[in-house]
Amino acid sequence: MIVVTGATGALNGATVEHLLKRVPAEQIGVSVRDAAKAPHFADRGVRVRQGSYEDPAALRHSFEGAEQVLLVSSNDPYADAVALHRVGIEAAVAAGARRILYTSHQGAGADSPFHPARDHAATEKLLADSGVAWTSLRNGFYAHSLGWLLGPWQQTGTITAPADGPISWTDRADAAEAAAVILAGDGTFDGPVTLTARQAVTFDDIAAMASKISDREVKRIVMDDEEWIADKVATGTPETMARMAPTTFQAAREGRFAGVDPLLAELLGREPRSVADQLADSIAA
Repeated sequence: MIVVTGATGALNGATVEHLLKRVPAEQIGVSVRDAAKAPHFADRGVRVRQGSYEDPAALRHSFEGAEQVLLVSSNDPYADAVALHRVGIEAAVAAGARRILYTSHQGAGADSPFHPARDHAATEKLLADSGVAWTSLRNGFYAHSLGWLLGPWQQTGTITAPADGPISWTDRADAAEAAAVILAGDGTFDGPVTLTARQAVTFDDIAAMASKISDREVKRIVMDDEEWIADKVATGTPETMARMAPTTFQAAREGRFAGVDPLLAELLGREPRSVADQLADSIAA
C-alpha cells in the first residue's frame, strides 16, 4: 500500500489524484488531519484515516500496512518543522514502511539563508539515519508564489522586488504528478532527486517575458530588502511572512535555486510548464 500524508492539501492531494490513474484505489491510503474532508477519496475506495504529526499514535495507525509513505513537509511558519517531520519518519519506520518519500525543496542546505531550506536539510539527515530506504523530492520553487512576489505588474507595468538570482520556477501540479509517477513506478530513486522546470530565470528575464506576452513594456525595478518588507507590511502582509520572503531573494542571489534537471520532464513524458506559461495564464485570467 502507498500512504500519502497531507492529502487534503493542494500538493499531495493532486498526487493522490494521479495515483488513482495508475494503481487500484485499494492500494492507496491517505493520512489526513480531518477525515471528514476526504470523502472524495473514500468514495472511490481509498483508505482514509486520521493522522497528523502532532499525534504519533494516530499517525502510526494511519500508516498501517504501508510499503511506501509520502510525507508532506510542514508549512506552518511557527512550528518546529524538523521535530514534526521526525514524528512522521518514526511513525513510518514503526509501521514497517519499506520506503519513505518526503516533499523537500531544491535549495535544501544547512547553511542557506532561506530558513525552510535548513529544515529540509535537517529532515533529509533524519531520513538518512532512519535505516529505511528514502527519497527526497527536491521540488523546484513553486511557480504559484510568483503571483504574490511579482505584485500587481499588470496594473503598474513594473515588477518591483529586491535583487534576485536565477530560480527554476516549477509548477506545483507538475511536481505532484511526478511524485505519483515515482510512487507507482518500478524505478529506484534513492536519496535526493531534483524536480525542476527546464529553465532558471531572474526577475529581469520575467519582465522581458511579461513584456512580450502582454505586448506592453514591463519594467524591472530593484528595491532594497528592508524597503520591500515595509511596503509589503503596509499593504497587509503579516510581518513574519514579509520578513521570510527576502531570504528567498538572498538565497537566489547565492545561486541556490539556479540548478535545473531533466528528470521532471522525463517522469512526466512532456515538457514541464514554464514561467511563460504561468504569465500567459495570469494575463488570460
